Amino acid sequence: MTDLRETIIDWARQGRLRPEDLRRALLLEGALPSVADWRRFLERLLLWLGTMGIASGVIFFLAYNWEKLGRFAKLGLVEVLVVAALVFVGRLGLERPAGTAALLASAMLVGALLALIGQTYQTGADTFELFTVWAFAILPWVVIGRFPVLWLGWLALVNLAVTLYLQTFPGLFGLLFDAEQMLWVLLGVNTVALAAWEGAAAAGVVWLRERWATRLLATTAGTVATVLAVFAVIDEASGWALLAWLIWLVVAYAVYRHRLRDLYVLAGGVLSLIVVLTTFLGKHLIDFDEAGGFLLIGLVVIGLSAAGGWWLRRIAVEETV
Repeated sequence: MTDLRETIIDWARQGRLRPEDLRRALLLEGALPSVADWRRFLERLLLWLGTMGIASGVIFFLAYNWEKLGRFAKLGLVEVLVVAALVFVGRLGLERPAGTAALLASAMLVGALLALIGQTYQTGADTFELFTVWAFAILPWVVIGRFPVLWLGWLALVNLAVTLYLQTFPGLFGLLFDAEQMLWVLLGVNTVALAAWEGAAAAGVVWLRERWATRLLATTAGTVATVLAVFAVIDEASGWALLAWLIWLVVAYAVYRHRLRDLYVLAGGVLSLIVVLTTFLGKHLIDFDEAGGFLLIGLVVIGLSAAGGWWLRRIAVEETV
């Protein structure tokens, strides 16, 4: 739809289509959302917002009435809601949006139940154990659900569990897992998740072909790689971090330029390059000549942004031809 829309707009720019006929042409070719499309979008939006609101409301309700409710009342309330959500899943089925929304609500309520148990009985468990047990508990539902949002939520739990674990157990004398090592682990986790997701989608798993989900994963992994490179530039990380960042950029370029052709990921790579180069210039120029350094950095950012925009525009034109 996006390619068709751009083609029609280009026709109008070239004078091959009168301006007053542009909207009608877009509507006839289905390049603009219809009334039914808007209704479907609003129904889905309200469904997901309502699901998140109900699950969050349960947590706030328990927190507000903590002193007024007994432990069995609090535990029973959450357990009943988890079972009710699963009953809705069984009755509605996972093929319907309402069924997947109920499954998402049950997964969120499991986390609330685990937090409630830990707070009620003061088990003394570390925070990372909550997210670890939560991830293991809902894993069967995540696998059965075949729903990108659930998978991304599960990966977020894994990232939280790994981060909190490394903060709780930094290693011998705190030397084994510092900030750099934590970033290395997160880079590995998210890069492997992205590669597995893209590989499964390419192998024919249709429900994994949601580009917004893979773009979110690529953003997370690319952000961690960029932070590692920035740490290396300011001497807070080893030179291997810069090498890993370069390898990540090269592989991302090869995959998303020549195989999958994703303009969003390429734009993220351009931004990452600008951030790292700007950090390098800032480190070596600001102390030498503050005013001139800032001016040069500003000019470099403008130049790189313009060059990156021109390159991305060329790629976008290639995709529409």
